[in-house]
Amino acid sequence: MMRNKRPLNPEHTQSHLPMGGLIRSRIKRLFVILGGLVTAQIFILWTVEPLSLLEALWLTMTTLVTVGYGDYSPVTPIGRLSTIALMFVSAITLLTLIVSDYIEYRFYRRERILTGRWIYKMKDHIVIINTPRSGGEQYFMRFASQIRSVPEYHTVPIMLLTRQFPGGLPAELADCGVVHFHGSGNDPEALKSVHAGSARHIIVLAADETDPFSDSLTFDIAHRLAESNLGGRATVECVSDHNRGRFKALGVRTTIRPVRTYPEIMVRAVVAPGSEKVLEDMFNYEKDHPHRYDLELDDLTWADIVSALVRHGIGTALAYIDHENEVICHPDTNAEVEGKGLIVLVRSSETPDVSVVEEALDRYRDFLIQWRALHEEKAAGQDKPDAPESSVH
Repeated sequence: MMRNKRPLNPEHTQSHLPMGGLIRSRIKRLFVILGGLVTAQIFILWTVEPLSLLEALWLTMTTLVTVGYGDYSPVTPIGRLSTIALMFVSAITLLTLIVSDYIEYRFYRRERILTGRWIYKMKDHIVIINTPRSGGEQYFMRFASQIRSVPEYHTVPIMLLTRQFPGGLPAELADCGVVHFHGSGNDPEALKSVHAGSARHIIVLAADETDPFSDSLTFDIAHRLAESNLGGRATVECVSDHNRGRFKALGVRTTIRPVRTYPEIMVRAVVAPGSEKVLEDMFNYEKDHPHRYDLELDDLTWADIVSALVRHGIGTALAYIDHENEVICHPDTNAEVEGKGLIVLVRSSETPDVSVVEEALDRYRDFLIQWRALHEEKAAGQDKPDAPESSVH
């Protein structure tokens, strides 16, 4: 054992301090010393040499960067000695040390970024805490692509707070503009490092989407966010529906189930809170679900169809199927629909039969006929000429 081995650099005796700060501090100190030497050399040349102040500055700088154009040179013994002592020995050595420290700092910064230990200066960004137990890379890539397709989120930075990826983010994920910090969401210092207080949205993923006990870890993170008045910005995943009330009591903005195969649900929860509830219900038959009805559509507008289904308590029309089997999700409201099927969001416990839907559409057709006839009759009455007044004799 070499107990008395000296450290390679003074920084190794201060291992409790951040290396990046030490390197920056040393570079600043070297710049101050270099500035002092350059200033001294300029005034020496200006004083003892037949040079103006500008010429002394020019000669000093060309000597420092070892260019040496030869248009000016020191001719007095004092000027030559100061050039050797201050420039060639001291200043050029200092400049070399500054360049060396800068390169070292760049390598240090790169290593910190790769391992998730670099603290970025971020604001109005999205912080995602935890990583899916499996398929995390694909989940984050799809989330990033979906959130960036929303115009107001096109350039929003995305920061991951996770203990995954200790050797650096996969290249495909890094190319999406995602960065990460190696830490845990229940660590106050880690939350501070990712600037959670300045984030636009904070997303807390379930550590294990199949284990209800992971809600405990999620609750701990959500509680820390609530203590910092950040609950209103948080969207959390809750495995067990019984725990949703606990998150609501903390003031959490949105609580959703973990749906790893559809990151789009999380995107909807972030950009349009409340819409995720509709999407969640589509994945189960407990409350509502989309149902297909095969029936002929030929003389009603999309607005008429939506109104007919709502008026008769059937459900909400989502799309229709045309005669080429294409699903049309956003039809023109006032154009007549021609197709062979409807996709309707209905109650799972009381799913209407296709005959009920057909009857509702027929009754709405009768209503439209009567409504149009009434308006035509009213318009005809207004067009009749008034009866002539009787003459008085």
